Amino acid sequence: MNYLISLMYDGAAYHGWQIQKNAVSVQEKVEGACAALFGCRTTVYGCSRTDTGVHANCFKANFFAEKEMDFRQVVSALNFYLPDDIVVTDCRPVDDSFNARFDCVSKEYIYKIYNAPLPNPFYNGRALQYKYPLDEQLLDRQAADFVGTHDFSALRAMGSTVKTTTRTVYYANVERHENEVIFRVAANGFLYNMVRIMAGTLLYISEGKIPADSIPAIIASRDRLRAGKTLPPEGLYLNKVTYAFDRKEGD
Repeated sequence: MNYLISLMYDGAAYHGWQIQKNAVSVQEKVEGACAALFGCRTTVYGCSRTDTGVHANCFKANFFAEKEMDFRQVVSALNFYLPDDIVVTDCRPVDDSFNARFDCVSKEYIYKIYNAPLPNPFYNGRALQYKYPLDEQLLDRQAADFVGTHDFSALRAMGSTVKTTTRTVYYANVERHENEVIFRVAANGFLYNMVRIMAGTLLYISEGKIPADSIPAIIASRDRLRAGKTLPPEGLYLNKVTYAFDRKEGD
């Protein structure tokens, strides 16, 4: 049976999702829990390769197991074997051909900034702490310029290689909730460090290091040096993952 699980995790203690030789990853912990539950090793296919220190409010992964179990029992049993900073929230069957990464049609990320004159210890490792004033309405207007199908070469880590750098951004906005300023963006896919560079570009606009209304020109330039800095990973969260069957169920 092909199981699809939903999980959330605090990425502070992990070197990203993907298994690594000399570092602890989320995938390693989830595969260990699956082995303990089903009695054999299995590969867990994640929807994304989140980086070191990046969090997930909603992450999807699938794995195959010969043993059939009640899906509610899978949730509770996996959580029994997992550490407290990784929690499985749902489990469902999917077709044998389904792959959590390649069948994903869109992902939503948020970048969280704690914006106050004094730092908050409860946001350490959970958000970028930024003491200077931020005009979320200005940044919301600027973020709208990310929307559309573009070559996002200017907004990816230098040296990264992919088959195509064209992506479609469905929406991008900035909102404030008291001291939290949140950049939210959804697309059919993201380049390496793309969201963190988007957020860094908005921060540079706020600081006057990049002129307002220059995001279209930055994208058109395909020049990484014209965009903002790559913000730290602790403010980044994979927030939502959508598949074709989600859209059908939501209609």
